[in-house]
Amino acid sequence: MTPPLDARERVQLCARLEEVGPDAPTLCEGWTTFDLAAHLDVRERNPVAAPGILLGERIPPLGRITGQAMARTKERGYAALLDRIRTGPPFGPFRIPALREQLNLNEYAVHHEDVRRANGMGPRDDLDDLQEALWKLLRRSARLLFRAVPKPYGLALARPGGDTAEARASRPTVTVTGEPLELVLFGFGRKGAAQVQFDGDPAAVAAVRDAALGI
Repeated sequence: MTPPLDARERVQLCARLEEVGPDAPTLCEGWTTFDLAAHLDVRERNPVAAPGILLGERIPPLGRITGQAMARTKERGYAALLDRIRTGPPFGPFRIPALREQLNLNEYAVHHEDVRRANGMGPRDDLDDLQEALWKLLRRSARLLFRAVPKPYGLALARPGGDTAEARASRPTVTVTGEPLELVLFGFGRKGAAQVQFDGDPAAVAAVRDAALGI
């Protein structure tokens, strides 16, 4: 039986984390691979600390709770932490079949690339099923993911084959073209690593490039 895509990305990410070791860099500013592993564990297993992942910068006390939880989970040791991540999430929303891909696939695909590309591994090939799944998610989440693009500029996302998704309906419009994984990386703020192309008014393109993208 073929495992769900999010489970496959989870296993492959853990393999990359094991391969490069706990002190390797990532695309997450200031984080080592050990920090990234701790983040993944807290996200799925600590409902008290998890809110600080998204809200910690705006609500510093939540950020401190998350940081403390990450430090505690690192006390397990790197190898033990990877083993725990490999087993999958505990009972809860991250395991519900109807929700798991929506909640987990972007998370693990992006963090997989965070490890790969920060350590000299280029884009992966033979990802047709992953690209299709990411495109479906991106079409649904584009407005949220790219909400930081400043007005009055519009934004369209395009695949090399011609499929498009509207992130903001306005003019002038910037079109960002790339494979779905590259567009997701760009949307999650990995601008320097994402292999995308821009088309549009130069001022509008500059505004999109400079926007503080991400969840």
